[in-house]
Amino acid sequence: MKKITLLIWVLLCGVMFAYAQKKPNVLMIYVDDLGYGDLSTYGASKIQTPNIDAIAKSGIRFTNGHAAAATCTPSRYALMTGKYPFRKSGTGVLPGDAALIIDQNQLTLPKLFQQQGYQTAIIGKWHLGLGSQVEKNWNQDIKPGPLEVGYAYSYIFPATADRVPTVFLENHKVVALDKNDPIEVSYKQKIGTEPTGLENPELLKMKASPNHGHNQTIVNGIGRIGWMTGGKQARWVDEEITPTFVDKAVNYIKEHKSTPFFLSYHATEPHVPRMPSTMFKGKSGLGLRGDAILQLDHAVGQLIQALKDNGIYENTIVVFSSDNGPVLDDGYVDGAVTELNGHDPFAGMRGGKYSAFEAGTRVPFLISWPKQIKSNQVSAALVCQVDLLASFASYFKSKIEPQANLDSKNVLAALLGKDKKGRDYLVKSAYTFSILKDQYKYILPNKGPARNNQVNIELGNDPNDQLYDLSKDPAEKNNIASQNPELVKQLKEILLKETKKSN
Repeated sequence: MKKITLLIWVLLCGVMFAYAQKKPNVLMIYVDDLGYGDLSTYGASKIQTPNIDAIAKSGIRFTNGHAAAATCTPSRYALMTGKYPFRKSGTGVLPGDAALIIDQNQLTLPKLFQQQGYQTAIIGKWHLGLGSQVEKNWNQDIKPGPLEVGYAYSYIFPATADRVPTVFLENHKVVALDKNDPIEVSYKQKIGTEPTGLENPELLKMKASPNHGHNQTIVNGIGRIGWMTGGKQARWVDEEITPTFVDKAVNYIKEHKSTPFFLSYHATEPHVPRMPSTMFKGKSGLGLRGDAILQLDHAVGQLIQALKDNGIYENTIVVFSSDNGPVLDDGYVDGAVTELNGHDPFAGMRGGKYSAFEAGTRVPFLISWPKQIKSNQVSAALVCQVDLLASFASYFKSKIEPQANLDSKNVLAALLGKDKKGRDYLVKSAYTFSILKDQYKYILPNKGPARNNQVNIELGNDPNDQLYDLSKDPAEKNNIASQNPELVKQLKEILLKETKKSN
């Protein structure tokens, strides 16, 4: 009788395990400032990214995939909430000590997965604010944060690598903090007596570009934005950031291989400061920015290999994309401009990070799922990161209440390679708004500066209507607004209606 009971128990466990594994794992690799032209799968010839290319080969490479905005915080807000960032004030690029900008009561992408019984984790860059106010004690629990908006585990840095505090947080606590050396942070005035890039440039191993603000507290030989004192034991070494994040992610995959998981791996590359591990320095021939991309590709390879080693690769959905387009000189003298050597991160498109032109938001967008998605597909379907929430909800047959007021659209069929159209139109935000519909791109008039001279990028601002036929003019060189007044009127009406909607 005991043997029969044991056999039944084993069979039941096997059935339960098999049922659990019917749900695919999801690994979302979200990178920082990577351009459409930075990957060899998108045509780059001066740099090779074989591990990222392999995601495209095993699934779908989207040629019309977008971030919701041309800078990081608003794009990340849209990804998390399924809402356009302009629906909520305070979703611009945040300082390192900002408060959490996501409403804890609203539906988020990781919360959706939690509702389906998934384990959820974020490892890497956060930059959506922490705590309930700007003034916070970094020596105590820092919350609310990722754990309060859907992640069961987090290992992050607060904002960007060029902003203080330069520390890791595991869940609510700063890692390796010495209570006898408390952390203080200020974005208003200098605190403490530590050297700064402005006062002690001789201590820098990477010089700051003029007038970018990267000349305050020096950490690891690099001037940062903001002032920090204390926490010396907890401060990261830039060359170890990515290996640390990868190690955490690989261990997470190993520890959760038997249960469905949603893992957000948010890479720092190729955002400034570009200071990759020694094994990558000088390897690309494109300066430290190129070296950082090689490091990113290597990291992606390690994550995919971890899926394979743990026997879960076939039933894991891998999503790869970037939070906005590329920028070269974004605050440090790192060879990104002088050692470009013919590489074109912008892929011939106009603009870049911060810009309403296409290079600002049209980004690499790859998805693979060996168990379900056919390999070697190229899709021109219009998809955006803001759509992941509604699309995964559709996959789970999870009903989203109308009062959620999502901008996220269900493009699941496109993400699975079964639909070539995607969403009907897309509104994107930068210094001004733009809309994509069919092959046309309309940019709303704006009297702001035409160019950001610090980063040498056209912003897309113009006092006149701009209309481009991207099927004939992907570089947005020929403004056809005056020849198409009815189309301008139609697109402008849709755009103004969307941007004036209440949330």
